[in-house]
Amino acid sequence: MALQAQPGPPSPRGAARWDPDQYLKFADHRLRPSLELLARVPLANPRVIYDLGCGAGEQARMISEQWSDATVYGVDSSREMLQKAGAEPGRVQWVEADVRIWQPETPPDLIYSNAAFQWVDGHRELFPRLVGLQAPGGCLAVQMPLSWGMPSHRIMRQALVDGGPGGTPLGTEELRQRVARKWVDDADEYYDLLVRQTASIDIWETEYLQILAGDDPVLEWVKGSGLRPILNELSEAERAIYLDEYARRLRAAYPMRANGGTLYPFRRLFIVATV
Repeated sequence: MALQAQPGPPSPRGAARWDPDQYLKFADHRLRPSLELLARVPLANPRVIYDLGCGAGEQARMISEQWSDATVYGVDSSREMLQKAGAEPGRVQWVEADVRIWQPETPPDLIYSNAAFQWVDGHRELFPRLVGLQAPGGCLAVQMPLSWGMPSHRIMRQALVDGGPGGTPLGTEELRQRVARKWVDDADEYYDLLVRQTASIDIWETEYLQILAGDDPVLEWVKGSGLRPILNELSEAERAIYLDEYARRLRAAYPMRANGGTLYPFRRLFIVATV
């Protein structure tokens, strides 16, 4: 899922942009947490629903099927993702917007966001604002990856620092500082942020032991999500150097098992808050 981050992901260079097909390579693994989030929404008949960071639209379409009488909007800042979403017929209304300044036309009963808000800075302002937009009895349901401290993402950042020829850095200092940002806070911080503004709040974490297939599958996974801002910023020559070195380090951190599978533990944070 793609949402405009603050101060914003790097400007695209060359062919490296948000790639819906790359993101959907692991559609089953990415779909499971979204379904588990949706199953915990305690609403019987929401009338207005927004999926923020809807990406290619899979979850928004499922939401529209689950609540067939609701008006469902899919909101994303990535034109590429929205073009992919709109290519499939359905009754979801697709909206290109920046979540930081987005305002619903009608107070929503449900704001749903799966794996998108990690791209957006300012959670201390964003989350209370979204709760404040809800209709009475409404629900905010959010899932975010807790990937910042995972080996794959620590290696991702370190390869920018010393992955160039002779251990030199790649990209700009500004890029290295940007990707060093911890994009999701700890669960207790969201509880403290929302508890006074909500009638109920449910927060939990789940770690999935994902079994990935193919060559360099962890690299292929992050190329569809967390790696995109780096690939967008690096020059074509730097990008090739970086990917070679990053892939080498990932193979050491996540070795292929005897049966050809690769185990990739992945932890996620879930928040369901009602007003």
